[in-house]
Amino acid sequence: MTETAPRPTLEAVAARAGVSRATVSRVVNGGDGVRDPLVERVRRAVDELGYVPNQAARSLVTKRHDAVAVVVAEPETRVFADPFFALQLRGISKELTAHDNQLVLLLTEGRDDHARVGRYLAGGHVDGALVFSLHLDDPLPGLIRRAGVPTVFGGRPGWSDGDGDSDGGDVVYVDSDNRGGARDAVRHLVGLGRTRVAHITGPLDQTSAADRLDGFRDVMPDADPRLVVPGDFTPAGGERAMRGLLDHCPDVDAVFAANDLTAAGALRVLREHGRRVPEDVAVIGFDDMLAVTEQTDPPLTTVRQDIEEMGRLMARLLLRGLDRRTAEVPGATRSGVVLPTTLVRRASA
Repeated sequence: MTETAPRPTLEAVAARAGVSRATVSRVVNGGDGVRDPLVERVRRAVDELGYVPNQAARSLVTKRHDAVAVVVAEPETRVFADPFFALQLRGISKELTAHDNQLVLLLTEGRDDHARVGRYLAGGHVDGALVFSLHLDDPLPGLIRRAGVPTVFGGRPGWSDGDGDSDGGDVVYVDSDNRGGARDAVRHLVGLGRTRVAHITGPLDQTSAADRLDGFRDVMPDADPRLVVPGDFTPAGGERAMRGLLDHCPDVDAVFAANDLTAAGALRVLREHGRRVPEDVAVIGFDDMLAVTEQTDPPLTTVRQDIEEMGRLMARLLLRGLDRRTAEVPGATRSGVVLPTTLVRRASA
């Protein structure tokens, strides 16, 4: 059996740098009061010896774990199938990595998982939490509040906190202008001369989907109720909804889908039924996920939200709260950030 070389110690770094153990400890743990030349000597010794701080000991000094929980309130089959989550996680990961923090991914498959996540967060394993894809009746906000963990949410508040109360103005969040983006999409369809504009919604127990429906209704307040059909942000949901639309409203000439995956499903059904896009039916999605929009036939007109940037800003807002030395977030208020959206025109509308 090969013997493992002993790990370099704080004392070894101090001896190599020619400084005291206390000086090394302050440098390694981000403390103040050490002159720049000594900081440089310590860092050089750390690199030369390959010293890695003991995280448990470091936490006792800094009161920080340098770890952040990312809680996605969806089952893993949904998370790993939808590119939206990959983009948001990429943005979060980039920002946490830039500040030498670890990402701990927690998914919720059912109610038992909510309790598990609550216990984990209350156990003091992480410095804070980033939470997104919440549903209106989700108990997670209440569990997180009781755990006392600093948290930034993805999406406008509107869900219950688990005790029957709605989380209000104290919630820090990052969102996109879902309602405004929806209005832009529907106005574009109306501007093309379309008169039977349908909307395939997302799950209306999520504020993003509810806001997009409100945006549709802002432009089409008198729309035939049959032109609003439920979806679930999945391609299969888009297919089901589009089949229902063609059955009950065969004269539909435009569709605003609540996200790109829904639009992709709708496009497949239109093609199966011999409907030309955009000549017979114009279609617009929401998200601008290039893995979807540039692969549809025809390429999808959609509302762009910067999903990766949303994740990055969630992490930055959390780190700003944990460490006031972290750079300020442009456009941030006490509650959070709402990012603008842009209509991206392609061939489908």
